[in-house]
Amino acid sequence: MSYRNARLNLYGRLLLVQRVCRDRRPVAHVAKELGVSRQCAHRWVARFLAEGEPGLVDRSSRPHRCPRRTPAELEAKVLQARREQRRGQDWLAAETGVPARTVSRILRRRQVPYLRDCDPLTGQVIRASKATAVRYERDRPGELVHMDVKKIGRIHDGGGWKAHGREHGQTGAQKKARIGFDYVHSLVDDHSRLAYSEILTDEKGATCAAFLHRAAGYFAAFGITRIERVMTDNHYSYSRTVAVRDAMHALSARHVFIRPHCPWQNGKVERFNRTLQTEWAYSRIFLTNTARTDALAPWLDFYNNQRRHTALGGLPPTSRLSPT
Repeated sequence: MSYRNARLNLYGRLLLVQRVCRDRRPVAHVAKELGVSRQCAHRWVARFLAEGEPGLVDRSSRPHRCPRRTPAELEAKVLQARREQRRGQDWLAAETGVPARTVSRILRRRQVPYLRDCDPLTGQVIRASKATAVRYERDRPGELVHMDVKKIGRIHDGGGWKAHGREHGQTGAQKKARIGFDYVHSLVDDHSRLAYSEILTDEKGATCAAFLHRAAGYFAAFGITRIERVMTDNHYSYSRTVAVRDAMHALSARHVFIRPHCPWQNGKVERFNRTLQTEWAYSRIFLTNTARTDALAPWLDFYNNQRRHTALGGLPPTSRLSPT
């Protein structure tokens, strides 16, 4: 059976059968160069000869019959005991006569929440999951924006270990020098994914407030003239400073905080931070910190106007906006 984590994807399987069937090359040689076993290669060739290209498509690895699966009546008994007693798999195993590991499989298969996430008195789920249960997207630009700060280490003049390798030695002065960090402030629109970023020297409240004003001006140039809500984490600079509160008031925006220790709730800007690192900060070797700083604006222009976004159907963020 094939499965989604197989070594070869559909293109790789087609390549394999073409080299064997069309080019008449030995199966062992083709299997070795593609990194699979001879048995695996023979299996794909046999399926191709029997079914053609449809035979190379992934199939479910679930068997047609499961004669040893726990009977439905016994599963119902386990689930009822869990609902009534709210106990773990070891206790349920002793009460129902079902092995503890089978009880665990039943609970996971039926998506029963873990006891640690439930209220011990009512059994209701009270703790946040580390995965967003429902993906959402606001209906219009500016209805909700996400704000965050990403801290990135500065670069020594001449480049660091990324440029010269780990074996490259440092002088005593370089080792003692404290080059510090760049603080990349970012604002992302929930509906369009339009993003704005600046590299600043700190993440204090006054700095965050000033950045929010400039970001709002940038958004206005793309037709987002009204920001209704701003979502942030609970960092002190956001939650305890007068400057940020005054900035929200000046924009007539409501400040929305995520639940403590749940960064995935601010996932759109967190994902943008990851893209920022991959495609800008660590995309190539920079020999100076200034060179990396200068590369941010061109990349941001590319991100907003040209880069394809999966959530937008392969279109850039500006495709959902009307610039003024």
